[in-house]
Amino acid sequence: MKEIKRKATRWVASLFGITAGIAGAGHGYYEILQGNTRPAGLMISSIGPPCVPAETWNTCEPAMTIIPNFLITGILAVLIGLIILLWSAAYMQHKHGGIVLILLSVALLLFGGGFFPPLIGIIGGVAGIWINKSLIGKRPNIILRFGAGLWPWPLAIFLIWVFGQVVMGSLFNDFTQQIMGYGVLLILAMLPLSVFSAYAHDVQDFSGGRI
Repeated sequence: MKEIKRKATRWVASLFGITAGIAGAGHGYYEILQGNTRPAGLMISSIGPPCVPAETWNTCEPAMTIIPNFLITGILAVLIGLIILLWSAAYMQHKHGGIVLILLSVALLLFGGGFFPPLIGIIGGVAGIWINKSLIGKRPNIILRFGAGLWPWPLAIFLIWVFGQVVMGSLFNDFTQQIMGYGVLLILAMLPLSVFSAYAHDVQDFSGGRI
């Protein structure tokens, strides 16, 4: 019997989860550095003074927390981020891999893991839900063939930008700050496009490319 698991979709789910885990833990690290202090409210800046949001490419890593303590929030964000990373790397193929990633990503959102990392994790979890779904009966049409032809470039572009912006921001803060609006749009575009191109590739791979 031909393999029915979605290999490209698994790559997307796992790498989105790993990215979310690393980024969420990064938020937590900066929150720990702020020590045993109380945030002014639900919305926080993960990076404390002297960081000024309006002058920094990453706007001091905005986040939220339901725990009124930076130290505890940071510890939880790091722990949840590491769990997400390990889960995504080793267990996304399991039956409930996607659901668990979604739940962990929601927890990351509530406990200081930023906003984009949980979003990335949730989308990875949605993709993960479909990893073990059968592709029997699926056939590539023109749209799916186009999507399959894009694979794996949307995922590659996403990963290069997400991690590359950290290096670029460290070296060229003002320039990176000026283009961050486009960077956000790029991330928002590459997230669903990565999932779609992976799905299209899996359908074409399973069917042998037949229309």
